Formats: sequence, C-alpha cells, structure tokens
Amino acid sequence: MGNGQLARRGLDVVLVSRSDDKLQMIAEEIDQYGRKTQIIQVDFKDGQSIYPAIAEELQGLEIGILVNNVGMSYSDHFAYFLEIPDAEQFPLYDYSDQKITQVINCNMLSVSQMTRLVLPGMVERGTGLIINISSEVGVRPQPLLSLYSATKIFVTYFSQCLHAEYKSKGIIVQCVAPFMVSTNMTRNMTVNCIVKSAPEFAREALNTVGHSSYTSGCLSHALQNTVLSILLPDWFRMSPFLIRKLRNIATASKYDERVCKEKLGEKEE
Repeated sequence: MGNGQLARRGLDVVLVSRSDDKLQMIAEEIDQYGRKTQIIQVDFKDGQSIYPAIAEELQGLEIGILVNNVGMSYSDHFAYFLEIPDAEQFPLYDYSDQKITQVINCNMLSVSQMTRLVLPGMVERGTGLIINISSEVGVRPQPLLSLYSATKIFVTYFSQCLHAEYKSKGIIVQCVAPFMVSTNMTRNMTVNCIVKSAPEFAREALNTVGHSSYTSGCLSHALQNTVLSILLPDWFRMSPFLIRKLRNIATASKYDERVCKEKLGEKEE
C-alpha cells in the first residue's frame, strides 16, 4: 500500500516483495518523484528463513515508516476450511498443509517479524509509524474465509496492542481494515463506489494517519462497515442459513467461471 504515495510525500522507499518485475515497476514509478529506492527480493511465504537477509539489507537505514501490506488467501471463493483449491492435483496431506503454512507466514509472521526488525530503531529515535493492513473480515469472524479471517484478526489485535504499548514512546501503530480494493488478490475487481483502486485507497488511508489508530481507510469503506454491522450482526454472520447462502453463491460463481473458460477454449480451437 502507498509506495508511490509515500514517495510523493518526499520519502525514500525500501520495497520488499517476491516479484522482481513488480519491484522494478514500482521502483520506476517512484523514480519520477526523485526519491531513492532500495529493492529486497524475498518471498514472505518462505517463513522464518528470509528475515536474516532482510535484516542485513536494512542495516544502517533509519526506517521511519513501516507498511505491512503483504497478504494472501487460500481460495478465490467462499469455501470450507478443508476445501483446498486444486486439491485434486496434489496429495491432500502435502498441499493443504503447505498452503496453510504459507498463508500464516505471509499474513501473520511477516507482520510480527518486520515489526521486530524496525521497531527498536524507532524506539531509540523516539518516533515512528507502523501501518498494518488488516481487513473487514479481521474485525469480525467470517465463516467460509476462516483461515484468512483469523490471520487478519491477528493483525487487528496485534496492531491495537502494539499501539497501546508504544504510543508513549512516540510510536504510532495504525491498523487499516478495508473492504474491497482492486488488487491482484481480489482479481483486479472493477473499481466503483464500493471497490476502491489501490492508489486511491492508499492516498485516502494515508490521510488518516495521526487521526486514528484504527480505520477503514476511507469514507466509503467506513460507511460500508457501519451498514454491514447493522445488517449482518455476528449471530447472523455465523448462522447456518447465511453460510449456506454464501456457499451457494460461491458454487454458482465457480460454475460460471468454468463455463466461461470452456467457451474461451472452444473459440481458441
């Protein structure tokens, strides 16, 4: 979130990601603002093994702002926990366990470990900002997104606790819990009054820094949060009725997607 927005505001940026092409593209975007960029190519799904290399790359740098925005899910649709995508192509005991570990490494371990790397320097300088990206499903539990929801609830609670612990030392820890943002993980959904583009959301979310330690990131998502908390109270969200409805929607969506792919295949032939 907000690499270009941070550079636009006069900050040098360290980019950490697994995709070299994506890193180079963002670095070129930042160059237009005349700011320095450092690239660290690692895959957060790999777990604990990557952090010594990151720590070495960060040596000597004064990191004033940390944005923890890496994230992944294990399904494109609402699904029961045991319904691992593409399971027929892999041994269940192997692939599912690997996928679960990757989601935890990416969504939870990355937040705590990156914070552990940069927080000591912030405390020593008496100032710093950590922005952790959670999700609306990290505010209240969401069945059929069980693992993803649980990892994002971790981010929410970790952020709130960390802010309480270190705000007296000049450190702001902000938790951002958006609804739908058009990214690769959301399959680049069409931007509208409900779905924000990534640059637009980053710009609005950064404007909330210093005003709130917990935010939906923008007015549109704050309104959605208010409406859904009224229309979907926890008892209804967790009800068998709603779970069945969501599951039926997911099943229909997967069927439509499969039919679309088959038709495209026929046209190509």
